[in-house]
Amino acid sequence: MRVRAIGGYYSCISRTYFFNLGDLTECMALTLMALDRLIAISLPLRYHSFVTNSRILWLIFLTWILSFALIGFLTYVADTLPYCQPIIKYVFCSYSSLVRAACVDPEPYFAISTVYSMVTLCGPFPFILCTYAVLAYSVTKLANSSRKQMINTCLSHIIVLFSFYLPKIVYILLTKIGVVLTLTERYAVLIVSCFVSLLVNPTVYCIRTKEIRRKITDIFLYTQKITK
Repeated sequence: MRVRAIGGYYSCISRTYFFNLGDLTECMALTLMALDRLIAISLPLRYHSFVTNSRILWLIFLTWILSFALIGFLTYVADTLPYCQPIIKYVFCSYSSLVRAACVDPEPYFAISTVYSMVTLCGPFPFILCTYAVLAYSVTKLANSSRKQMINTCLSHIIVLFSFYLPKIVYILLTKIGVVLTLTERYAVLIVSCFVSLLVNPTVYCIRTKEIRRKITDIFLYTQKITK
């Protein structure tokens, strides 16, 4: 992509912003979902007194404001860099690809993205793991029927959680421990880290919805009937 052309440059900057914004807001959403499950299972009788519509709206509003501010700063840093390479050798625009195309020492600017990654990995992720540690302890005090219901409630969130975090952790570890990746290998790791959760998320929640499962079954049976 040619970043020195005015249209291409601002298109790349805007895509960088919205890509990172979606990434961070999903991280915040998974954190709020973990908190919701913790309250629902640990304090079921007081759930509606804690989780009110007004509090939900305020939490969503705060997470979006925080995401806008953090990603806005990250994009501003990328926007102020002097660029000497007219082409980005990556499949899509990201902060790291913009830094590599700039005429500057990339290490100080990669430190900013490292701090951003640590905010998402060392902040919400450990908190979510702590909520599940509390829930795992609560499982031991439940009857078998209640235990099965609790696991069923948390399973979809756990699947989406690890599909979101695991590829990112692998990508960060590979780049931070000194593993040298070719450009093609960087493409592959980056694409997997971005799109695995996007594919898993709707699939998991669609399968868990009875109406959607019934509709898929009806379509499958109808197709089988036609082919016969």
